[in-house]
Amino acid sequence: MKKGLVIKSTGSWYYVLSSEGEKIPCKIRGTYRIRGIRATNPVAVGDTVNFQMNDEESGVITDISQRRNYIIRKSANLSREYQLIASNIDQAVLMISLSRPRTHLAFIDRFLVSAEAFRIPVVLLFNKTDIYSAQETEEMNTLIRLYKKIGYDALSISLHTKSNVKLLYDLFSKKTTVITGNSGVGKSTLLNFLDPALGLKTREISESSKAGQHTTTYAEMYFPMPETRIIDTPGIKGFGMVDIDKEELFHFFPEIFYFSKDCKFHNCMHVNEPSCAVIEAVVSDKISESRYLNYLDLLDDMGDKYRK
Repeated sequence: MKKGLVIKSTGSWYYVLSSEGEKIPCKIRGTYRIRGIRATNPVAVGDTVNFQMNDEESGVITDISQRRNYIIRKSANLSREYQLIASNIDQAVLMISLSRPRTHLAFIDRFLVSAEAFRIPVVLLFNKTDIYSAQETEEMNTLIRLYKKIGYDALSISLHTKSNVKLLYDLFSKKTTVITGNSGVGKSTLLNFLDPALGLKTREISESSKAGQHTTTYAEMYFPMPETRIIDTPGIKGFGMVDIDKEELFHFFPEIFYFSKDCKFHNCMHVNEPSCAVIEAVVSDKISESRYLNYLDLLDDMGDKYRK
């Protein structure tokens, strides 16, 4: 029996880095497929596993060590299954662009809710600042102020012009980080900057859709600096919630949770109840209207039509 770290997942194969430094392609033992029936991928990049060799070239994962944490997303609309994105991570970096392609606020807030639910710190990294119009730059600065006020780190860079990129070394150094975002926001370009030897493929933005094209098709861990691990993930369009009760959803919006203590009713859903301190905070601009509306949208997704 050997122990190793899962560094790549292709859906059918998991590549495990052994303690001897070998990369071993492995399958999952059948019992794990049954045990993890709600997950499309019971094993995640970042997992520590036990495995045994089938032959000289491949192995079978027999056991998964307990995870320190993990982050998941709903695998498809109306699906009860979920997809494990990564495990045993110190932070998540959500890459954002306000142009070519545009990252929508609903996507940002859904990701933040999921990370809050699993107690994973998030850094919002705005890229492509060199192509923003004056209006987009103003919008970015407004969003950075908004999310910093809530308690999130938010940074802006241009990987194309190398503006502010020196801060990336401190951001990632000696941590295990998962980076995610829409296709085309610059995840592969970022990894190539940190370690030019990687030579990861990048693609231009589609002129017709102004959207990114997938270059990463599976999750993989890279080691761009000493004691530094970065898990790159395929670009995702949506981020569905999993295993969060609607009565507890507001707990994962830090500013809504903060004001909720002053609501008249202990079971207030912050929708249309009387003497709701959250609604009062929205009216007085102490809570962002966009964040509050995204909270209501998530409630809608959970089956109750709260937005009248």
